[in-house]
Amino acid sequence: MTKLRLIVLTFFTILTLTSLTFAQLEIKPAIGINFTGFSQDPENATTSAQVGWQLGATVSAGDKFYGEGGIFWVHKSNKITENTTDVDFDTKLAGIRIPLMVGYHLLGKEKDVLGLRAFGGGSVFFLNSVTAEGLSLDDFNSAHYGVFLGLGADLSLFFIDVKYEWSLTDVTSIKTIDLGQARSLFVNAGIRISI
Repeated sequence: MTKLRLIVLTFFTILTLTSLTFAQLEIKPAIGINFTGFSQDPENATTSAQVGWQLGATVSAGDKFYGEGGIFWVHKSNKITENTTDVDFDTKLAGIRIPLMVGYHLLGKEKDVLGLRAFGGGSVFFLNSVTAEGLSLDDFNSAHYGVFLGLGADLSLFFIDVKYEWSLTDVTSIKTIDLGQARSLFVNAGIRISI
């Protein structure tokens, strides 16, 4: 766990240094959807990603190279189907996600009308509530660390970001239902406000 905290701290340090180096700042409120699957299925069942959502904002600092960090309320959803009975159980996880990333404008710069960006970073997801058949919040790890890669496009005041995240932390804290790590696809859209 200490190694994971070091990764998150490293990204936070990069973001802080970037924001001190550059005067350009953007606030980016966003809303989006996500699809979260698990790296393994529980015994005698299969899992499938369902549509979830997120709402929050990031702050971006820099120009051609940039650092970005933010905070989002995230609601993840997954369906577990028992193989013997074909009974479905919805699993819903909600909490606060804090992503930190560094990126590069492949096309354009921070204030240009049209831009294409590539970025990567780390995140932590603090689990706040769980809705799952026969399980409680105590059966899940309270903090999930992850790394992600993504692409973003800017058009005037608007942007869209697509990122894929690999969790470094097991979803559950109990061995009787082992789901492995989460794998999430996030799609965010919002506006860019320069300050």
